[in-house]
Amino acid sequence: MAPRSRIPATKYPVERRTLDNGLRVVLAPDRSAPVIGVAVVYDVGIRSEPEGRTGFAHLFEHLMFQGSENLEKLAHFRHVQGSGGTFNGSTHLDYTDYFETLPSNALERALFLEADRMRGPRLTEENLRNQVDVVKEEIRVNVLNRPYGGFPWLKLPPVMFDTFANAHDGYGSFDDLESATVSDAAEFFDRYYACGNAVLSVAGDVDLDEAMTLIERHFGDVPARPAPQRPSFAEPDLTAERRESYTDPLAPLPAVAAGWRIPDPVNDFAAYLPYVVLAEVLTDGDASRLVERLVLRDRTVTSVGGYIGFLGEAYEVRDPTAFLLQAHLPPGGDSDKVMRTIDEELDRLAADGLADGELARTQARMATHLLRDTDAVLGRALRMAVLEQQRGEPALLNELPRLVGEVTEAQVREAAAALRPQRRASIEVVPGAGA
Repeated sequence: MAPRSRIPATKYPVERRTLDNGLRVVLAPDRSAPVIGVAVVYDVGIRSEPEGRTGFAHLFEHLMFQGSENLEKLAHFRHVQGSGGTFNGSTHLDYTDYFETLPSNALERALFLEADRMRGPRLTEENLRNQVDVVKEEIRVNVLNRPYGGFPWLKLPPVMFDTFANAHDGYGSFDDLESATVSDAAEFFDRYYACGNAVLSVAGDVDLDEAMTLIERHFGDVPARPAPQRPSFAEPDLTAERRESYTDPLAPLPAVAAGWRIPDPVNDFAAYLPYVVLAEVLTDGDASRLVERLVLRDRTVTSVGGYIGFLGEAYEVRDPTAFLLQAHLPPGGDSDKVMRTIDEELDRLAADGLADGELARTQARMATHLLRDTDAVLGRALRMAVLEQQRGEPALLNELPRLVGEVTEAQVREAAAALRPQRRASIEVVPGAGA
């Protein structure tokens, strides 16, 4: 029997509905402030991209803001901001989201805007070429012309994984982006942007019946298209250590990152959760294991971080995913020594367990972050939508703080023992700046 958590569950009400066309709807009424968060999440991400179309999921996210069936370019921006709201979208490994925060009297406006682009974005040659250029500039700014650009989220997967879906560059190659056509974009939309492949969530100051009436009005006549069959992204675990290095011409100092495969975050959540806690035990705060040892005592690194998933999204990712550690080193730093020390600390934790209060302190801090994430209505809407999409359990957002608090010391020790060198992939940055 699991120990009783010292951390209580939250009690946000969560209602689930499905429209006749297959669109799933999640509602979380909260009348405490006249604000709403609206999110639409499509089950398509970086892993869904076909070969020869790297970066397409992200490029398509941009295209969804270039006008839609009844709205000209920039109209979405104008209508949201004119209501006093904010908006954005983002691309992830396993999904793409679009979202708004608005005064609650603008709910119908948000629903109209999202339904209109669900029917069809304006896929023109001009829009496509313009957004290809925008994405290429993003790659220049965020990867090519930045020290440690793409480290480790773009650099480690091809060392760790063998399949295209898991290993390829999700930002995209310039060749792939430039060769994309309007018909490619239309085919991508038809396949992945079906209402059967989407979840709409609304959190905040709404009346359930009124909200469903508006949702039916705007989304009910979106043509029904089923979700495409999702391919398996599975591949076997590593049985021998993999290590690679590369020179970053802009990096002033060395860096190293390592990843280990961990249990399926959706279908084996109970076995997965201890790794989420372990990452925080090792690296969250000055009292954490690796910060205390590597940064403060040995001074072999200047910073160290640990997290789950290449984009750091512990509760919004499918299998396969990874437990990641990354560190920046001082001039002349020895990454081999750093990796040996990490192995020592993992062995020590597995053998000797945690200090008094170490686990409880970590769990309390994790619960605080989870509560803060869902305190704002948009955070609630986004998390609910992804939990519905990946698990059919949007109300899990209420249980996450309590479940984190129920992870035992024995489970954390077992997770640490599983992070063996022969199951590890690592990537080292050799500094090129000033060389």
